[in-house]
Amino acid sequence: MEFAISYPARPDAWKDLVIAEDHGFTHCWFYDSQMIYSDVYVCMALAAEHTKKIKLATGVAIPSNRIAPVTAHSIATINQLAPGRVILGVSTGFTGRNTMGLPPVPLSMMREYIAMCRALLRGEEVLYREGSRERWIRFLHQNHGYINLKDPIPIYLAANGPKALALTGEVADGWLTTLSDPETFKKNWSKVAEGAQKAGRELKDFPAVVLSTGCVLRPGESPTSPRVVERIGPFAVVALHALWEQSAVAGDLPAPLRKLYERYDKEYVAMLKTPPDRRYLEIHEGHLIYLKPGEERYVDETLIRGFSLTGTGEEIIARLKALEAAGVQQVALQVVNDGRAMIEEFSREVIAKY
Repeated sequence: MEFAISYPARPDAWKDLVIAEDHGFTHCWFYDSQMIYSDVYVCMALAAEHTKKIKLATGVAIPSNRIAPVTAHSIATINQLAPGRVILGVSTGFTGRNTMGLPPVPLSMMREYIAMCRALLRGEEVLYREGSRERWIRFLHQNHGYINLKDPIPIYLAANGPKALALTGEVADGWLTTLSDPETFKKNWSKVAEGAQKAGRELKDFPAVVLSTGCVLRPGESPTSPRVVERIGPFAVVALHALWEQSAVAGDLPAPLRKLYERYDKEYVAMLKTPPDRRYLEIHEGHLIYLKPGEERYVDETLIRGFSLTGTGEEIIARLKALEAAGVQQVALQVVNDGRAMIEEFSREVIAKY
């Protein structure tokens, strides 16, 4: 099992990564969401300059937000700064779209986007379309120190819905998904495998990455103690945001969380001051960063246990072993606050004993 850090992109993330790469963490995923976080490539550039071995990845680029040539050139620039330790994560969009009141982009657009990015990152010439215009393009200065195309850049697809899972198997180099139980993971993995089989591909050593966060409970500590809620709450409550958005992210959430959401919708969402046609602005405020006043009432043990890796060190290790047996190769833990404490805690109580 590999262990990763994930971040709502912010310029000072590198300060935690310097510690993380010396504590058993091998990757860092930077969330790309333009209305709520910093520019992802600026943050990755700073991380590249301050780290030596940890791999840096977008989590995730969205086709509608940057045209394929821009995304390819941006990630290739990071690859110039951190040769061979860069991954391009892509997706149809969650908050990168939802915070503008927009739905995910169509999978057909995603398929074309991945194909164009991959070809450009191989140094190939591709046909670019803008409306009715079609033009052949390629990177003109591939060997002059501006970008790095020599070290391969794998492309991972974040997917939870059935069609996106199949597309992952067809065209991606790896799969990003949200935390679930082993049986749900295996069910979704089978859809990835079906997509690969359709495309005549084999998924040997195909990376599967689970995005989550976690907290190692101290002796006698409750999963709903103030320390745990402060650490886990901003991540865990996203399950309720996803249910409100009717997002594929929420497709595999267990039934008890749906009952909790009914309370959240009736008691919390209905009381929001934002007009219904702009409610997405208020729902996603604080997304993965902090809890809005009143949201803490819905961060119960069901939500924390179901949407994060929280428990004693032994409980977390047992859960990770079950996920690994199901096919998970990497778990990414999001830093919400006090990153150094979380990194050292997981390194000591989980990674070192795994």
